[in-house]
Amino acid sequence: MYKRFFKRFLDFWIALIALICLSPLLLVVTVWLHFANKGAGAFFLQERPGKDAKIFKIIKFKTMTDERDAEGNLLPNDKRITKIGNILRGTSIDELPQLINVLKGDMALIGPRPLMPRYLKLYSPEQARRHDVRPGITGWAQVNGRNNISWTDKFKLDVWYVDHCSFCLDCKIIYKTIVNVINRKDIEYDGNSLNSEGFNGHN
Repeated sequence: MYKRFFKRFLDFWIALIALICLSPLLLVVTVWLHFANKGAGAFFLQERPGKDAKIFKIIKFKTMTDERDAEGNLLPNDKRITKIGNILRGTSIDELPQLINVLKGDMALIGPRPLMPRYLKLYSPEQARRHDVRPGITGWAQVNGRNNISWTDKFKLDVWYVDHCSFCLDCKIIYKTIVNVINRKDIEYDGNSLNSEGFNGHN
């Protein structure tokens, strides 16, 4: 009952209240980024697979400029990230616009983190079960190692969450997420680079 009804109900109202309460901060950050990003905009939109692998556009604060070299290629990430971008990533404030995705029903507060669509074909049938629920702003894998565990282990944790989703578990994940953010623990700058892990979808 919680997973099918109350979770979505709570997600909607918590996201709505959070957006209202945080609106002054979000407005200040939006204006600041407009200037810091040198005309590149304040928001970053990218396609990600949601529940049942349905594609949606995730919304985040844009932490890098679109500066390019003489040949028109984007400069390396470390050359494009702004000072405020570093602050937003370090405090996870860059993730807050995803509350809009939660309101729209694309995402949940808690669930497996949505990765890039190109990885869908690499999942094993068991790993693909991470899409049986809405993706989350934070999740079970994020509070249990995040950058310190392999992608195979992350997917196992995602599937474990799908099978054990409950109100108490979600409360535990929210608490651990807040603690991790305060302690700046396991801050994940790029959760979509599978190649370095040798991921093949069948481990």
